[in-house]
Amino acid sequence: MTLIPLPGLDGITPETGGPAADRVLSGAPGFTTWNGYESADGKRFAGIWRTTPGSWRIIYDEWEYCEILEGESVVAHDDGRSWTLKAGDHFVIEPGFQGSWTVVTTTTKRYVVILP
Repeated sequence: MTLIPLPGLDGITPETGGPAADRVLSGAPGFTTWNGYESADGKRFAGIWRTTPGSWRIIYDEWEYCEILEGESVVAHDDGRSWTLKAGDHFVIEPGFQGSWTVVTTTTKRYVVILP
């Protein structure tokens, strides 16, 4: 096993953006991402992500572990199930998940992403 420390946000230049325009369901959500780790093969990432209120369609091809640090969001699956997420919640989204992400209050999460 290799231990790879994940640095704090100091010294990491954040990337900004948002969901693709054709996926926005409501509002004007904006993303800020502090990517603190990327593997040499470009298939694994870890860091902090923040989004402002709004709603957009999500379609996952990747595996993602999330820990909500602040705010409130609702993730809904196309099959009708939904989860309200708040600080302290941890979850995994697997490839094939389709639904929506709705940000009620600005939400910050810690993430680990593994691409196929």
